[in-house]
Amino acid sequence: MNEPWQTSTDVLVIGGGPAAAWAAIHATEAGAEVTLVDKGYCGTSGATAPSGTGVWYVAPEATARANAKASREALGGHLADHYWMDRVLDQTYANMNRLAVEGRYPFPVDPTTGEQLRTGVQGPEYMRRMRAWLKRIGVRILDHSPALELLVDDEGTVRGAAGYQRQAERDYRITAGAVVLATGGCAFLSKALGTNVDTGDGALMAAEVGARFSGMEFSNAYAIVPKGSTITKTAYYGYATFFHEDGRVLEGAGSTKGRSVIARTLLTEKVFAQLDRADAAVQEQMRLGQPNFFLQFDRRGIDPFTDRFEVDLLAEGTVRGTGGIDVVDDDCATTVPGLYAAGDAATRERICGGFTGGGSHNSAWAMSSGSWAGAGAARFALREGRGAEGRLRGAGRVGLRPSGSDPVAASEVVEAAQAELIPFEKNYLRHGDRIRPALAELDAIWRRASDGLGGHTGDDRVRARQAAAITAVGRLMYASTLARTETRGMSKRADHPEQDPGQHHHVLSGGLDAVWTGTTPARNTTLAVAS
Repeated sequence: MNEPWQTSTDVLVIGGGPAAAWAAIHATEAGAEVTLVDKGYCGTSGATAPSGTGVWYVAPEATARANAKASREALGGHLADHYWMDRVLDQTYANMNRLAVEGRYPFPVDPTTGEQLRTGVQGPEYMRRMRAWLKRIGVRILDHSPALELLVDDEGTVRGAAGYQRQAERDYRITAGAVVLATGGCAFLSKALGTNVDTGDGALMAAEVGARFSGMEFSNAYAIVPKGSTITKTAYYGYATFFHEDGRVLEGAGSTKGRSVIARTLLTEKVFAQLDRADAAVQEQMRLGQPNFFLQFDRRGIDPFTDRFEVDLLAEGTVRGTGGIDVVDDDCATTVPGLYAAGDAATRERICGGFTGGGSHNSAWAMSSGSWAGAGAARFALREGRGAEGRLRGAGRVGLRPSGSDPVAASEVVEAAQAELIPFEKNYLRHGDRIRPALAELDAIWRRASDGLGGHTGDDRVRARQAAAITAVGRLMYASTLARTETRGMSKRADHPEQDPGQHHHVLSGGLDAVWTGTTPARNTTLAVAS
């Protein structure tokens, strides 16, 4: 194998979505030299880029802010923290205003007031403008350059990453003063739109250096989709009526509440939907807001407002779930020095508790946590200096450095892991009697992967690491689920159907060969405040 291409930077941002972009902007503004590496093409890859999304953008008016914070508090099991919600609302408001001016985003204008409407963005245009902004301020962008492992020094401080540049067909090593993981969540290669780059890579790399996770039990998001489709816009199904296969109305079915009714029914029969509760004005707004949602219907000659169409559920995991890498201070630092987390890679419990979804809070968290992580990483890097190449080692193992001689293919690992993680009768309609054997099987898959998963070519190693990451995320998720013996937020247990006041806490987790869990009180007042 040829020697890897090497370079150095103050802050290395891993990822290419909104959290990564905002991290790169704020790190640059803090005086750092910034390099961004993306698995795909920054500006077009990830869950935000393909479609429109709402943003939790609320004017700084006391009543409006109070209502915004209260809107999902009960739904999230009262695990959100008002301090963090206030911070996100402030940062999101500032960032969206900056996006309009410095990002040159063409927000629509209210014809009545003449004011720009800044409560949502069109993903393709948003990310196109963010990439252009990054280029203007001098961020070095390396596209099609998936990171494969973190680099750490003798003290365990994260000092860069190593990966593979697909187009150049070469390995790389980038030493840095600090690293921001903004790699997105994990949707288990379920084919949900925009998520095939979201395979939990950041979670695997974080776990390998000893980072702690939080809220991984809240990682069982499923989206309603037309059968055979990848387009997950569940909010639109708030205007839908759902039907049994024989045409009877499916009582209790819905998009926000009642999705479990759809899931249970799908185990025995087909389910159909019709967006028959949207009037003409709403229909027009829906088509303007999410044109790609309707493209699939138009191509098939279906009018979703007047015709019934078959639906299914697609797993979205931690992309629309809540769990992720734990953040321990206002800078979104992790429990590992030199490592910061943002966006879907980081836990969103601080603002959502145990329930989130697409857009809104997710979008706000991405831009806010990205901003804080980028600025915090820059301060750390400028204070501590860059890593010295000769003192760094790669922390990656499973998928890169097999411990045995019995090879296993990445496709085999993915298929086996998906069989435990994607079926909604296991992951969504949760019961300990189904979760325990699923976790045991994932543990066995992990052992096989540890022994024999690897690859000779760069692309082989990328696929091997994706397979390892999906398995690692699944094990953290199910171990955390078993540790919460109640129903709270999106983690609903059929064997523990009630909410237990004694479990008003966050479930922590971590580890690789041996996954561990623990708890910490909700609204933790010991979180450090960055100076």
